[in-house]
Amino acid sequence: NMASGQQWVLVEMVQAFYEAPAYHLILEGILILWIIRLLFSKTYKLPETYRLTEKEKEDLIEEWQPEPLVPPVSKDHPSLNYDVVTGPPSHNIIINGKECINFASFNFLGLLDNERVKQKALTSLKKYGVGTCGPRGFYGTFDVHLELESRLAKFMKTEEAIIYSYGFATVASAIPAYSKRGDIIFVDEAACFSIQKGLQASRSFIKYFKHNDMEDLERLLKEQELEDQKNPRKARVTRKFIVAEGLYINTADICPLPELVELKYKYKVRIFLEESMSFGVLGEHGRGVTEHFGVNIDDIDLISANMENAVASIGGFCCGRSFVIDHQRLSGQGYCFSASLPPMLAAAAIEALSIMEEDPGTGFLLGKVQHVHKALQGTPGVKLVGVPLAPALHLQLEKSSGSRDSDMQLLRSIVDYCLERNVAVTLARYLEKEERFLPPPSIRVVVTVEQTDEDIQKAVTCIRDAASALIK
Repeated sequence: NMASGQQWVLVEMVQAFYEAPAYHLILEGILILWIIRLLFSKTYKLPETYRLTEKEKEDLIEEWQPEPLVPPVSKDHPSLNYDVVTGPPSHNIIINGKECINFASFNFLGLLDNERVKQKALTSLKKYGVGTCGPRGFYGTFDVHLELESRLAKFMKTEEAIIYSYGFATVASAIPAYSKRGDIIFVDEAACFSIQKGLQASRSFIKYFKHNDMEDLERLLKEQELEDQKNPRKARVTRKFIVAEGLYINTADICPLPELVELKYKYKVRIFLEESMSFGVLGEHGRGVTEHFGVNIDDIDLISANMENAVASIGGFCCGRSFVIDHQRLSGQGYCFSASLPPMLAAAAIEALSIMEEDPGTGFLLGKVQHVHKALQGTPGVKLVGVPLAPALHLQLEKSSGSRDSDMQLLRSIVDYCLERNVAVTLARYLEKEERFLPPPSIRVVVTVEQTDEDIQKAVTCIRDAASALIK
């Protein structure tokens, strides 16, 4: 029965072969031949080699022009010409051999030249030596590091703190420790460069919102919520963060923290706060922007700040809940791979914290900031940028010439005019090719508790005169 079935199939095939149109058979025949040819032919041809003569080789080498490793930079580029400081950069600073009143260093609380701080650093230097020559996990953890961490946690009223040996590396290490590829970070457009580097290292999906614009942020959060509803499985494993600064170094204004916290709970995201400019400056005790607004510090998932401004040491710290901070001890790059903070700088920071606890000095500083802010209003040709809470204000040109370089040169001539008359202010500097949103050129004016009313009057007069004389 099976055999007759097979015969029937063969008969049908032969019949179909006879009935098929001629062009069909020709096409099939060509295809079969083509397949046979492909199976038996070599798949490649050896190219005919042509050997260059020695002279031809030399000529080619002679003609070859390598791409420049870096773009050419003119010798008079401002970054290649330093203003050299001799002596401590405290209230009176010697720049290029000239003594000036310092309106340029971030020594907000005047602790840089404090005798008590220097004494503690000196004692520590004699006890431990200079460096540590090892990261925290490799005999780089000293008793002073642990003391500083517990003092910072106590000062900030958080469960735990972690210190880094370099201010810039603090937030740049903290962000990628938590946010990974596939996670989403909502960031203010005015975020400083160390935050930008942290974002880059995290490889997360970055969404920028307009500076301090809570409506724009909420629009992005709403869009994300709709995306999450479409794909709930993906949403469950995607972490979401908002990153903001307390006081923005590039714009000298304050973040609307209460609104940020509201959005945090409404859309279930985490908040990271960079407080390098506001730590030691805002709030009754100098605890920063949370204390200033009366926001519960536990509502903020992570606070980071450097110890290079108000604390007048080196390094940075992060603080928050213990389980959050401990994670950085395992995956904060700057913590795990850099030699730990020199003990004398940790000792100096501890003493600075003690002084801040005894007498915060924030109210006194705020009074000076408001004085400078008011006095600089209406300077001809320049506009003052910043809130009367920020100790580092910006002066920008009212009318740009249209060329960034010539704007910078004009502002630099104002800085030089002031330096000539013993007032030290500085240009704000940026890595122009690297910045995500490049701020306009500006002069930075830094206010500290050490500046007297006469100093402020002198500096303001000097800046006004310079602007009148130089801005056409």
